[in-house]
Amino acid sequence: MKIGCVKEIKPQEFRVGLTPHAVQEAVAHGHSVLVETGAGLGAGFTDADYTAAGGVIAADAASVWGAAEMVVKVKEPLAEERARLSPGQVLFTYLHLAPDPAQTADLVTSGATCIAYETVTDAAGGLPLLAPMSEVAGKLAPQVGAWALQKANGGRGVLMGGVPGVLPAQVLVIGGGVVGTQAARVAAGMGAAVTVLDRSLPRLRHLDEVFGRDFRTGYASAALTAELVAKADLVIGAVLVPGAAAPKLVTRAMLATMQPGAVLVDVAIDQGGCFETSHPTTHQDPIFEVEGIVHYCVANMPGAVARTATQALGHATLPFVLALADKGWRQACREDVHLLAGLNVHAGQVTCAPVAAAQGLPYLAAAEALTL
Repeated sequence: MKIGCVKEIKPQEFRVGLTPHAVQEAVAHGHSVLVETGAGLGAGFTDADYTAAGGVIAADAASVWGAAEMVVKVKEPLAEERARLSPGQVLFTYLHLAPDPAQTADLVTSGATCIAYETVTDAAGGLPLLAPMSEVAGKLAPQVGAWALQKANGGRGVLMGGVPGVLPAQVLVIGGGVVGTQAARVAAGMGAAVTVLDRSLPRLRHLDEVFGRDFRTGYASAALTAELVAKADLVIGAVLVPGAAAPKLVTRAMLATMQPGAVLVDVAIDQGGCFETSHPTTHQDPIFEVEGIVHYCVANMPGAVARTATQALGHATLPFVLALADKGWRQACREDVHLLAGLNVHAGQVTCAPVAAAQGLPYLAAAEALTL
C-alpha cells in the first residue's frame, strides 16, 4: 500500500502521524511511505530521519494526498485537507465528528473511508488509540491549570500545593477515566486537595482502592457537582461519551457561584466541551474569561508536548496501520471488530451511531458498510 503522512496544519499542532520507526516498520512490511517535507520537525524528526527509515520525502501536501491510498494523520482534517480527499482513499486519524457537522458533511461528500482513532475499541472495553493522548492531556491539565491560576494570567493567585500555614488549591476533577485519573494523580502530586467525581461506582471503588490516600472520590450527582464547583480553585473537565458530544456538566449559571479567578480546564473540548461556556482555543491564545472565570480550552493539548505525544500515539496506532496496509481496510475490519468500531464514514455514509445521532443523519452500520 502507498501510505501518506502529511504535516499537520491545525494551529500550533506539532505532532505527526507517523514516526520514523513506524515508517521503517511499514517499509519492512513491503509498503511505500510518502512523507511531506518538514512533517516531523515539530516533534523533533527530520526529513533525513524519515529517509533513513526508508520513507520518501514529498515536496508538498498535495503530492501526498494525491498519491497515497491511506493517509495517516493526528488531528481531524481541516477544510482544505478535506477537499483533497478522493473516493476510496482511507483516512486514519482523530476525527471527533459529533460536534463538527461541517467536517462530517465534507467527509461524506468525499467518498473516502474515514477511520477515527477515538472510536477504535479493545477487548476490555477501552479506547486504545485515545488512551495515550488522554494520558498526556490528563497529566497536562493540572500543569496548565496551575499556570492559569497565576494572577498575571487572570487566575486567583493560588499556589497548587500551598505552603506551611496556607491551604493548598482545591481541585475538582469531573470524570474518573483515563484523563481524570492522570489529572488527579498529577494535581495531588503538586500538593493540591483533589476530589474526583464519577457516576460509575465500580470506577470510584477502584480509584479509592488505588489512590485513596492521594485524593477523595464522590458520586457525580448534579447537586454535589454544583456544590464542589462553587468551592473549587480549579475544575478539570474529563468526561467522555465515546463518539458522542460531551454533556454540559458546568452551566453558565454555575459560574456565578464560583470564586472570581477560578479556572476551568476543559479536556473534553474536542467533543464539544463539558462546560456550557467553553469554546475551542489554541496554544497561542489558550485562555479567555467568562464572568470572571478563566477558561482553558485548547483543542489539541497534547500538541504542547509534541515529541512525547507523537511517540505515545505512534506506539498505539502502529499495529492498526500495519493491519490496514497489510490486509486492506475491509479485510482488516472484518477480522477485527475493534478496528471496525473506528469506521465513522464510508462511501458517503455515516457509519458511527453516536455521530449520526448527534447530527440527525442517516446511519449505516459499519458491518454493512463493508459490502459497499
